[in-house]
Amino acid sequence: MKINTITKLESAKTLIIPFIKDDMLEEQLIKRAKIIGYEMEELGNSFSAAAKETLIVATPRKKYNKVIFFGLGKKPTSKEVITSFRSLLKNNKKKLSGEVVVDLKGNADLAELIANGICLASYELGMLKTREKEEKTVFNNGTKFSFWITANQEEKIKKSIARGLATAETQMNIMGLVDAPSNYKTPQMMADFIEKSGKKNGFKVTVYDEKACEKKGFHALLAVGRGSIDRPAKMVVMEYKSSKDAKKVGLVGKGVTFDTGGVSLKPGSGMEDMKMDMGGSAAVIGAVELASKLKLDVNLVGIVAITENCIDALAIKPGDVINSYAGKTIEIINTDAEGRLILADAVHYMATEFEPEVMIDLATLTGSCIRTLGHVAAGMMTKNDKLATQLEKAAESTGEKVWRLPLWDDFKSELDSDVADIKNLGGPYAGATTAGKFIEYFTNEHPNWAHLDIAGTAFHKGEFSKGGSATAYGVRLLTQFIEKY
Repeated sequence: MKINTITKLESAKTLIIPFIKDDMLEEQLIKRAKIIGYEMEELGNSFSAAAKETLIVATPRKKYNKVIFFGLGKKPTSKEVITSFRSLLKNNKKKLSGEVVVDLKGNADLAELIANGICLASYELGMLKTREKEEKTVFNNGTKFSFWITANQEEKIKKSIARGLATAETQMNIMGLVDAPSNYKTPQMMADFIEKSGKKNGFKVTVYDEKACEKKGFHALLAVGRGSIDRPAKMVVMEYKSSKDAKKVGLVGKGVTFDTGGVSLKPGSGMEDMKMDMGGSAAVIGAVELASKLKLDVNLVGIVAITENCIDALAIKPGDVINSYAGKTIEIINTDAEGRLILADAVHYMATEFEPEVMIDLATLTGSCIRTLGHVAAGMMTKNDKLATQLEKAAESTGEKVWRLPLWDDFKSELDSDVADIKNLGGPYAGATTAGKFIEYFTNEHPNWAHLDIAGTAFHKGEFSKGGSATAYGVRLLTQFIEKY
């Protein structure tokens, strides 16, 4: 997708003017009203700039056929600006054509976000639908998008547009991956996807297949994957290096391409959504891809453990004791607590082999976190207050919310086992925290580690899908964190 910049409005079939609802609204309305020849009173009575509010007016002027006054609400977050423009373009994709101009003279600082939202509106869930002919929309009917700016803003805004579009491209890649059904998204297919991205964007990819995983000692990962003998597990390492002196950041992601729950079978209702149980790995893949695209000053390592969790005669069972890359034995209480098992191997491998200065794992891990925070925020667990503050600031900046949950040692005893070093499930309460404590056990006591439970934020129902779809949660959050770290 391409968005141009213009400093003079020659012509436009549609002119979009965004407004923030603040003390300057009346002044801005007067200024912008002069453009289209409307009286302020007329606009003031019918437009308040509430979030996603639209006022469409026809204009007799030849430069443009119609003007859309578009509200962004009061103190909109970056996520809200993106979502608003995604919604506007998505809802009007069949109505717009010709040239669409966004007036950014009063909101130049929103260029990246608006570009991101416009591009995200082109994402289509129906990738596997059969169609006799392609549906014509604003994204394929020859429409030209432009941002109307002042001349002294041009260089800066061009960079902002490029970043917004690059981010959206990665987000849509990741959304497509998460939304893909599991028969189109096997561990091998995910590994192929990562290798292709690495070649295109310039980061190193190492794929450990089943035999290599056995040799390396990724026993917990392989144990989870035993129920899928025709779709064996993979461990994939991504490395993007900026410079010798850049700080090293390690990201680890859970990549369960489909989760039946194993022998501890999940209820059938809603199981179709378990194609999204690799959302943590998707966020890590996206963060590495985007860091490489933007050439961030960081040495970034991403590790994703990829497997299915299915039922077979070889599948692990409750009561089994398995080994792990850390050399610690694990008693299996519930086979549906599989994400923490594969993270145990990946996190310990990251901590001991790559020794990053900071280590963050992401996983669609627990229903407990969804019951606690809904689909609004990810659960963040860390004992490092400075790291918690850094992540909270990045989340505030991107609008991808996190909320700190306790990681107190009071919960340790919940994971005590009579027959192994640790068991994979605690008691009936504090499920998100006990899952975090389990992962902590395998971090090699890394002092700068955080766990993000993104079960409620990676995939959910909303205005862009009827049955639920991917959000690309974590891509912007991690990128912002890396830049500021």
